[in-house]
Amino acid sequence: MEWRRTSLKAIILCAGYGKRLKPYTDKFQKSMIPVHGKPVLEYILEALISVGFKRLIFVVGYRKEQIITHFGGGINWNIEIEYVEQKKLNGTGGAVLLCENNINNDHFFLTWGDVLVEYSVYEKIINEFKTHNDEFILVANHTNDPYLGAAIISEGDYLVDIVEKPPKGMSATRFNNSGIFILSRQVFGVLKNLEPSIRGEIELPDAIRWGIAHDNWKVRVLKMGMNQFRADFGNKEIYELLNKESDWLKTLKT
Repeated sequence: MEWRRTSLKAIILCAGYGKRLKPYTDKFQKSMIPVHGKPVLEYILEALISVGFKRLIFVVGYRKEQIITHFGGGINWNIEIEYVEQKKLNGTGGAVLLCENNINNDHFFLTWGDVLVEYSVYEKIINEFKTHNDEFILVANHTNDPYLGAAIISEGDYLVDIVEKPPKGMSATRFNNSGIFILSRQVFGVLKNLEPSIRGEIELPDAIRWGIAHDNWKVRVLKMGMNQFRADFGNKEIYELLNKESDWLKTLKT
């Protein structure tokens, strides 16, 4: 599996303002908010390193200097870090598109910079990629209602539809987009021609929907266990709870 691990670059999106995290983000970039002594982004970085990623791209924007100063080129972690600046915060798809020239392989790993899951989930997505050789893989997690994220509708192991922020209480599924993917370079071509969403942003989920509908993309859905740990550190209440408690740290490496 080693060649798979080391050949994929990992993109981490950490450019946003973090409006839901005010007033903390008046001082910190949201991925740099400290949690038990180190920034959220460092936990994600350590998780990716633990499963073999050596080359990473940070998409930065708001308070970018905090990230660049802390992580530098990655020498302290024995990895290589590149930085791509998202000057116009035009969505997750817009951020991914900025990385096109930095991706040399046919596939790449992607994660939101404020979402953390158990290390075993990162390991499993690499194993799934090697075993099934799918062009696209998406990680989904259980939730009571995916209205704050994106509803994941699947048949068998594959995605049928992804609905960004469905109306509260109206979703037919309890699976939510975790913000963790392996994607084919094909996504860049779709993103270039994608119309902005109602929010005026280029949305990665919209590109995936388009690919399924028009290019017959097969997107494997990796479903996390119902009780597996997933934390959205972009949510103020969740952040404050996890910064207060520490038992969850023990679950990360399980």
